Amino acid sequence: MKYIYCVVLYLGMSTVGFSQKKDFKKIENKGKFFLYWGWNRGYYSDSDISFKGSDYDFRLAKVQSKDKPSPFSFDKYLNPANMTIPQTNYRIGYFFKENYTISLGVDHMKYVMIQDQTVAIDGYIDPSYGFSYDDTIDLTEEFLKFEHTDGLNYVCVEVSRFDDISSVFGLYAENFQINVTEGLGLGFLFPKTNSTLLGKERYDDFHVSGYGISGRVGLDFTIYKYFFLMTELKGGFIDMGDIRTTQSSSDSASQNFWYVQPTIVFGGKFRLFK
Repeated sequence: MKYIYCVVLYLGMSTVGFSQKKDFKKIENKGKFFLYWGWNRGYYSDSDISFKGSDYDFRLAKVQSKDKPSPFSFDKYLNPANMTIPQTNYRIGYFFKENYTISLGVDHMKYVMIQDQTVAIDGYIDPSYGFSYDDTIDLTEEFLKFEHTDGLNYVCVEVSRFDDISSVFGLYAENFQINVTEGLGLGFLFPKTNSTLLGKERYDDFHVSGYGISGRVGLDFTIYKYFFLMTELKGGFIDMGDIRTTQSSSDSASQNFWYVQPTIVFGGKFRLFK
């Protein structure tokens, strides 16, 4: 990430003409729309996961998980047709004030339960399934595979603030700006869950499963007024009370957890109206 900062600062200092402070005219954002696209990594707290059906009702405690970043290739990461293959963020928004935006977007994260871990279990599973356990159970693929890999989709509205901090670095440029940004988000989870539970046929469609809240802080580098690169650190809480797990509507799961998500995105700002 530090190399990206250096490249952006070099571009700003070497290709954009700087003005004296008295002649300086700041970039104006009010009334502009913006959109961006980029990528994320996800880090999740341990989570209790409850499973309910007509002949079982049990809870797994402190289940560990990880994200699932795709190996880099230009086709996967830069081809819009493959947007949902990597862990992707995309958003469109509007500067309703000079320093404030409102936006709508999707954080396309991926959540994978770590296989073959041993966790505490309590509850009931009908003996006909053939799984024996005492106070703990091994999460084998035969017993449970549990992923939100297409993905853990957080659809949210964010309100954010942008503040120009270029002067802190002694930079006064009409076409280059460094902003610090922070914001709050609220939205719903629309995952496509890949779950194989107790040998049943999986359910593999998108489903509204719960809600999320989030906060973010980041740095925005605006170049030539219309283009920007932004890196941010986002964190939040996800509560999914209605996760579909099998083809039977009587089967469901629920879980909640905290997450941290570093991102890097690039985009543009533009006016539709003068």
